[in-house]
Amino acid sequence: MPTSEAAAIAADLRTAMGKLLRRVKHEDRIPLGQAAVLGALDRNGAMTTSDLAADQRVRPQSMARSVGLLMEQDLITRRAHPTDGRKSLVELSDAGRTALEAERGRRAGWLAQAIEAELTHDERELLAHSAALLERLASR
Repeated sequence: MPTSEAAAIAADLRTAMGKLLRRVKHEDRIPLGQAAVLGALDRNGAMTTSDLAADQRVRPQSMARSVGLLMEQDLITRRAHPTDGRKSLVELSDAGRTALEAERGRRAGWLAQAIEAELTHDERELLAHSAALLERLASR
């Protein structure tokens, strides 16, 4: 059972992250779930739909729908699996990579401007250290 201090930090962090996420979403042009799939393919390379579902922690049926939507938009392509003829791999298309880079640029651009405008030098250093801690928590 978490301590009351850890529980209070968790509640404050969840609230602040929710507000920040909602604000950053205003910059989005690609739905968050689809952008997450594009990002996973960018980071990991070609993957099966099942592997994508596991990576994103969603049901395979939900991932199949997302993959279908992304294929309709020509943001990803499908090719045969090199060692298992029953499977196929999906990967970023050139258009998908371009769209993902633009999406990341919009999100990071707004956030970078906000950090620069709102935070002192010391606060920016603290935030940089906090980002590493958040990444560690997210990987758990």
